[in-house]
Amino acid sequence: MSKSSRQRAQERIAQIRAQEARRRRRRLWLAVTGAAVVVIAAAVGITLAVTGGGSSGGGLSLAPLSTLGTLSPAPAAGPAGPEGVPVPAGPALASTATVATGQPVDGISCQTSEQTLFHIHAHLTVFVNGSARQIPAAVGIPGAQATNTPQGPFIETGTCFYWLHTHAADGIIHIESPVQRTFTLGNFFNIWGQPLGPDQVGPAKGHVVAIYNGQVYQGNPRDIPLNAHAQIQLQVGAPLVQPEQITFPNGL
Repeated sequence: MSKSSRQRAQERIAQIRAQEARRRRRRLWLAVTGAAVVVIAAAVGITLAVTGGGSSGGGLSLAPLSTLGTLSPAPAAGPAGPEGVPVPAGPALASTATVATGQPVDGISCQTSEQTLFHIHAHLTVFVNGSARQIPAAVGIPGAQATNTPQGPFIETGTCFYWLHTHAADGIIHIESPVQRTFTLGNFFNIWGQPLGPDQVGPAKGHVVAIYNGQVYQGNPRDIPLNAHAQIQLQVGAPLVQPEQITFPNGL
């Protein structure tokens, strides 16, 4: 790959991070403004009752990690990929070959340019019988064209981009949509063309344990929401391993 192609890929990664940094600043400003409104409301005697499943779950049905018993240590993280996130030292869970080649899936379109009105990221890790599996690059990017960077391949272009897609094999799911809505892990697997349920993750079959932000998710893994900076771990079979945590780099 030419030096100019590598430079374009690195510039594209920098652009993605810069866009997300601007959105973070805007979300922070909105959060500060919202806090001020709450303080004013409290001053005039308005009581706000907060119910649900807590800050980490947002009303989801979650159980303590201790309910799983003793967990094996998570394997050592792999080297950092082009997005600054470790790439698991294991084979891909499944290929990116899929029947989704541009037609809408679950009401999610595939468009010639990435949509950034609603732009967040989640992280997915998968273990099968205690061994790591990669979520491959180019899920949701038909006709993907990879550019080699010093940290590994990065998907820069394609025929079109589904609103849910991956640029690298690091488990980062990019949610880039022209509409703000709640997307789920089931939507992502449907675009990928892989099965997902309580007894199967892609081609791996067996009892599935899902961990969401360090707690046990109680429900069908298809329904797990892809919220901003959600850390999701799916495990098929035994042994079960401790949740693998990443630090989202600036811009993701």
